[in-house]
Amino acid sequence: MSAEKTETIPTIDHKPHSAFFRQSGWLMIANIAGGGLTWGVHFLSKSIPESQYAVFGTLLMVVACLPTMPLQMVFAQQSALALATGRERQLAGMIRLAWLWTFIVWALGALAVFMFQKNIVAGWHLPDATGLWVTVLTVLVSLWLPMFTGVLQGRQDFFWMGWAAIFSGAGRFLAAAILVLALALGAAGMMMGAFLGIGLAAAIAIWRTRDLWAVGAEKFDGKSLMRQVVPLTLGFGACQFMFTSDTMFAKAYFSGEEMAPYVAAGTLSRALLWLVLPLAAVMFPKIVHASAKAEKNNLFGLVVLGTAVLAAGGALGLWLVGPLVVKIVYKSSYVTATAGLLPWYAGAMVPLAMANVMVNDLLARGRFGVVPFMVALAAAYGFTLPWMLNHHPGRLEVVLQTLGAFNLLLFCICAWFVWGSPKSKVQRPVAQPD
Repeated sequence: MSAEKTETIPTIDHKPHSAFFRQSGWLMIANIAGGGLTWGVHFLSKSIPESQYAVFGTLLMVVACLPTMPLQMVFAQQSALALATGRERQLAGMIRLAWLWTFIVWALGALAVFMFQKNIVAGWHLPDATGLWVTVLTVLVSLWLPMFTGVLQGRQDFFWMGWAAIFSGAGRFLAAAILVLALALGAAGMMMGAFLGIGLAAAIAIWRTRDLWAVGAEKFDGKSLMRQVVPLTLGFGACQFMFTSDTMFAKAYFSGEEMAPYVAAGTLSRALLWLVLPLAAVMFPKIVHASAKAEKNNLFGLVVLGTAVLAAGGALGLWLVGPLVVKIVYKSSYVTATAGLLPWYAGAMVPLAMANVMVNDLLARGRFGVVPFMVALAAAYGFTLPWMLNHHPGRLEVVLQTLGAFNLLLFCICAWFVWGSPKSKVQRPVAQPD
């Protein structure tokens, strides 16, 4: 890269603690602003039937269940590693190859949706196929956004990473409000807002990283890359599965009217992560960079403490003021049910937030021994939750009790690998491609 580009697009900040507080503070503000605007879409629930809102929640969870977290963290790790070791041209080749293959995989998925469209519409109780096809388009930009946001994260360009989050929320809210209030498009209009907001954020991230993916590419060692990518994908994929899949499971057992309070409670409770995820997001590339250069990095303890305080305080605040917020935002017909679910949902998010910090630290240091345990736990959760719903029909709180129990187990497993395992005291640099 030229000297001019190095000055205009920052990559690495060598004042770790001051940079950490500044960058995580900015990302926290951006996440709250972007998340608040995204959450503003749910005000539109008062303008559509409960069944339409439940359809929107289900379609949105299809997007949420995409492996966006693994994609982002893989590209964050590879970008941080490439910048630390001077392998930018290899990074360019990897980005372009992944960009192509995500499109090919998406196209095959879109073809499958076309072939089974009627079955999907009937099985999910959709009014028509419009919302489904808007969701298909949203899936494409939702695959590209984490890739290029990961590159921004890996180069520690948190300023534009934050602005992408803000523009995503703003674009989503404005577009959805126009489509729902002016054109009465219901769930399809809300999903179109999601498509436009995510697409705008992806365009920003792609443009800001063009100096890395547009340069001449060099060959990279695919085997060495896969030894890093596979555990990162499985580890962060297990976290995302624990975070997002409960709504998809519950939808198969409850009607649209029953699911509307659940979607509302989930939207509010997941907002807790707007507060804490920026801490781990800023920490991750710094630890990758330090590990690649065999440097010491002591940010982990600070991030764990900050996450614990913010997550616990946020959950307590949600328990206290959540019912009031529900009355302001949502229809009166499911205020009572939503308020009853909030304590369970918020409580389930706290151990997951803590576990997320530990997973970021372990995988950033290349300590992949925790990954098989995480995958096994996620698989056990996937089998246990339907079993619990079959044996306790009609009880939505059972979903959250099961989720909370498995999130607590995830926290315990990660805590053991961080503090209990003898290997936890050994920091290993992340392997580099040959």
